[in-house]
Amino acid sequence: MDGSQTPTETPTQAEAQGRVRARAQARTRTYSWEDPRVSAAAVGEESGLEFLQRMVAGELPTPPIAATLQFTLESVEFGRAVFTLEPGEEHYNPIGSVHGGVYATLLDSAAGCAVQSVLPPATGYTSLDLNVKFLRPITVDTGKVRAVGTVLNHGRRTALAQAELVDSEGKLIAHAVSSCMIFPAAGRA
Repeated sequence: MDGSQTPTETPTQAEAQGRVRARAQARTRTYSWEDPRVSAAAVGEESGLEFLQRMVAGELPTPPIAATLQFTLESVEFGRAVFTLEPGEEHYNPIGSVHGGVYATLLDSAAGCAVQSVLPPATGYTSLDLNVKFLRPITVDTGKVRAVGTVLNHGRRTALAQAELVDSEGKLIAHAVSSCMIFPAAGRA
């Protein structure tokens, strides 16, 4: 070594890093969201289905995570919730496909909101677990994906739901099962 190189960086590594930086083009994304306390305060005032229908109708703000990941609650009915996402580079992991955490967030949202849709007024829920199986990669070329959550069983204290993530042709991309705890909504019991 001639003293200008550190022991951990050889000229080959430095050159490679320089080439990567030269090829990389910075991208930016700006987004906004509404105060999440508004919708949180409305939880339990009406049935879970009515609450989610108000969100779909734009009467209540969507949660900030929806703006962060750019997904949408497309539809909801008793025991079923559907979210959509148009995948973009901002969802990518280092190997050039959508990060598994994005899959999991969509599936958790779909399963959880399906459970919420069956809850009576003054009742809330939280996910206890989420078991995800990844079957296919998602890239920007995949096009819009849909996460469809359905309730399999619900009682007074727990609920079981599943969610399927499918592409525009209906091919299964991922599957999840979630159990949720049901409880009186804060300040509503």
